[in-house]
Amino acid sequence: MSNKEVKAALKSARDAIRNKEYKEALKHCKAVLKQEKNNYNAWVFIGLAAAELEQPDQAKGAYKKAIELEPNQLLAWQGLANLYEKPNQGDVKGDLADVYQKLLELYESGDKQKWCDVCNKLVELYHQEKKYLEVAETWQKLIRMKQEEGAEKTELHQLWKKMIQLLKDSTRNQDNKTGQLLLTAFEHALDSADTVPGEDHQSLYKDFIQCLSKFPHEVARLEKACHDMMALYPTMTYPLEVLCLHFVQSGTLSEKALHCFSRLLEMDANSGPGIIGFGIKCLKENKYKEAVKSLTEGLQKTNQCPAAWHYLAEAQMKIHEHRNAVLSCNQALEAFGTPEGPNFQWKNHTLQLKAEALIKIADADAAEEAIKALEQIVDGSSDPVVLALRGRASLNKGLMDQASKISQELLLSHPHLAEAHALEGLIHYSQKNYEQAEKSFLNAVDKKAGIAEYHQYLGLTYWFMSDETKKDKGKALTQFLKAAKLDSYLGSAFCYLGNYYRDIAGDKSRARGCYKKAFELDETDEESGTAAVNLSVELGDMDTALSILNDVTEKARPGTAKWAWLHRGLYYLRTGQPSQAVADLQAALRADPKDSNCWESLGEAYFNRGSYSTALKSFRKASELNPGLVYSIYRAAALEQILGKYENAIATYQQILKKTENYVPALKG
Repeated sequence: MSNKEVKAALKSARDAIRNKEYKEALKHCKAVLKQEKNNYNAWVFIGLAAAELEQPDQAKGAYKKAIELEPNQLLAWQGLANLYEKPNQGDVKGDLADVYQKLLELYESGDKQKWCDVCNKLVELYHQEKKYLEVAETWQKLIRMKQEEGAEKTELHQLWKKMIQLLKDSTRNQDNKTGQLLLTAFEHALDSADTVPGEDHQSLYKDFIQCLSKFPHEVARLEKACHDMMALYPTMTYPLEVLCLHFVQSGTLSEKALHCFSRLLEMDANSGPGIIGFGIKCLKENKYKEAVKSLTEGLQKTNQCPAAWHYLAEAQMKIHEHRNAVLSCNQALEAFGTPEGPNFQWKNHTLQLKAEALIKIADADAAEEAIKALEQIVDGSSDPVVLALRGRASLNKGLMDQASKISQELLLSHPHLAEAHALEGLIHYSQKNYEQAEKSFLNAVDKKAGIAEYHQYLGLTYWFMSDETKKDKGKALTQFLKAAKLDSYLGSAFCYLGNYYRDIAGDKSRARGCYKKAFELDETDEESGTAAVNLSVELGDMDTALSILNDVTEKARPGTAKWAWLHRGLYYLRTGQPSQAVADLQAALRADPKDSNCWESLGEAYFNRGSYSTALKSFRKASELNPGLVYSIYRAAALEQILGKYENAIATYQQILKKTENYVPALKG
């Protein structure tokens, strides 16, 4: 076949393809290849025809042969791109990306529009594959090309915004290079905005700041962006809120941070981050109740601040709301999620705080949960303070051998650690080895004097050691006073002071004051509440007694605060107010339906009210629960007599006389 015939055959192949006669085209191409096996156009036409005949493998082979012959010719590359773009081509995205890269290279010095089209296709392909770095780098090339062509500022602005859109999901699994390209896109988009200040520009700035806040290492850039936005939009609270949240999460409370909190609250008194910031300020200033109030309120208004839950738990621990502190720690841990970067440290601190709260709750279930929390602390096994907590949790769980083993190991490896000596003291104290406990607690106090709990346990050690140490002002009393001074929220220290002033010093007035303070600090402390009421009655101060009881009963949920209902019911019974006595004694029985004495008192209240049948039932219930309550059995007989049930009354009187021959009221009855 001559050169002229080859050209004619290729023309025939081209015409056949144009007329969709693909098999015919293949015949012509094969004839050419018999003569010239390296004919570029023949291989390209075979690729085209085979692709249309749905013979992708043959098409791909033909295009690749053509590319091998002429690597810098466009036709085969374009054909291969068209082939890979067809649906049902299997997993060819990686190959297609390589083809697009080559096409960009070939179009670069020629057809700029086609270069841009391929560039868009390549970016779309990378985006589908979540290859964000390649997306960013390729899109930047497109912008550079447009800049070289002298594109308008508006067009470039839209291109930078498009880049932000393409990369917005990349912050979840960010590599630093992609992150930097995204932040650069934001900065260019902000610089190229038409209307400044303006609505679109403001919205873009918010997105930029939100994006920056996800990069822990971009602190300086975040602060600058927030200040720049505040200068442009002085009435907007958003940049200040982000700054406040940043300061909270970073765990630093600098002058800058405090200024930020107060400025935000001046602009918006209801701002969640501002209120949280104020709560943390209160915590640092030892205003714990205000801290709890503000942090709780702030957290109701914003859910973007996991660290605030940790601070709330800290404040709750300071006022000994241990169960609430555990709940706050759980919220914090849930919000931290899988910790990375700064959250890693937060999670460790929160797990330790949760364990401390659970240990203070001091029951076996809480101890088990504390051990689980401590096990989750990364590198906790090498932290002596964490080990000491583990020892305390084991002690609370009743695992004495385990607690002793931890204590001995810590005293050998960390003899200067106060927590190690305190653990040893608690073990001795629980075994009533008070002399050894004294030595351990004195060592703990020597190593760390500012811990109220150590002084309290030392005081309790003296209290139980002997009558001599209990009465010695320089022993138990001194330690309880130190504990109360170091921690003015430690209700139990005031309760123990009350015990001292009542039982040792005989100072009822001072004892009452201590019990009252203990009860104000911990309204679940029935011992202190009861003692404060009883001493008020003994001192003839019924107003104070009633004030305490009224306060408790107003707040009490049904079935709780039995002691308060019972005390007030008995007061009403004594003072001739039987209807109020009935209501209060019924409330006491809802909390403890098996209290025979309470049923007896209720019977008395019904009797005084004139409700004889109900009184009879109450006295019978009392004697059922406690057959030894002779008075209740007698009152039941007397009521049967009043109600005209004489035979029953006689039988009941005889029942009493069998047990107690000389019980005068029964003989009289």
